[in-house]
Amino acid sequence: MMKDITFGQYFPADSIVHRFDPRAKLLLSLLLMIFIFVAGNFWALFLIGGTVLTLMMISKVPVRLYLRNVKSIFPIILFTSLLNALYTSSGTVLLKWWIFTVTTGGLTRAAFMSLRILFLIFSSALLTYTTTPNDLTDAIERVLKPLKFIGLGNAVHTMAMMMTIALRFIPTLIEETEKIMNAQKARGADLESGNLMHRIKAMLPILIPLLISSVRRAYELAEAMECRCYHGGKGRKRMKQMKLSRADYIGSAVLVVLCACVIPINLFL
Repeated sequence: MMKDITFGQYFPADSIVHRFDPRAKLLLSLLLMIFIFVAGNFWALFLIGGTVLTLMMISKVPVRLYLRNVKSIFPIILFTSLLNALYTSSGTVLLKWWIFTVTTGGLTRAAFMSLRILFLIFSSALLTYTTTPNDLTDAIERVLKPLKFIGLGNAVHTMAMMMTIALRFIPTLIEETEKIMNAQKARGADLESGNLMHRIKAMLPILIPLLISSVRRAYELAEAMECRCYHGGKGRKRMKQMKLSRADYIGSAVLVVLCACVIPINLFL
C-alpha cells in the first residue's frame, strides 16, 4: 500500500504543463483548488474538474500515477461519502433503518463531495508531478517575495526550503517504511490481521525505527548543509532566472476565465 503513495514525486516528461512557468503553475494550482470549493453545483464542479482532467491528459503523466493517489486516500473518500449520504435529510427517502436514513439529497451530496475530493487530489498531484522540487522552491520564494519588504525575507526562503525538503523526503520515507515493514514481517510480525487495537499496536515496531531513521537523516542533511556554508537566502544568487513567456500569459488567462465562469454558473444554474 505504501507504494501507492506517489504524492511529492516528479515525473519527467516533455509537455506543455511541464514547460509552464513554475510561479504561474503554483498560483493557478491554488486558484483551481479554491474554485473547487467555490463550485456550488455539479455544473460548476464539472467545469473545474474538466479543466483539471484536461491538464492531466496533456501533461503526459500516466493516469495510473494519479489513480495511485486516489487508492491510498480512498478510505477517507468513502468515509466522507457515507457521512454525507446518511446525515443529509433533503430529498426523497430511499431507505430507512434504525437511526439512519438514505435520501436522494444525501446521495447527491455524497457524490458531489467525493468528486470535490478527487479533483483536489488530482490538482495537487498535477503540480508535483510536473514541477521539479527546485523549481517549486524558487516558485514559492518568488511568490512570497513581497514579504521581504516587511522584514520576512529570510523567513520566506527558510519556509520555501523546508517545504521542498519535505516534498523530497516523501518518497524516501515511503521507501524506508516499506523496508521496515518487510523486515518486521520477516521476523514474524502480523501487521494485517486482528482488530483495530491489535493493528495499532503492531504499528509501533514500524513507527519507532522510522522516527529514529528520520531524525538521523535530518541531522545528516543539516551537517551537509553546514559543510557547504549554507546560511539561508541572504546574498544568494540563482543560476536559472524565471521568465514568463507568451504561452504562460495565454494559458494563465484561459484558466482564470474558466475559473471566473464558476461564479455566474453558481448564481444562475
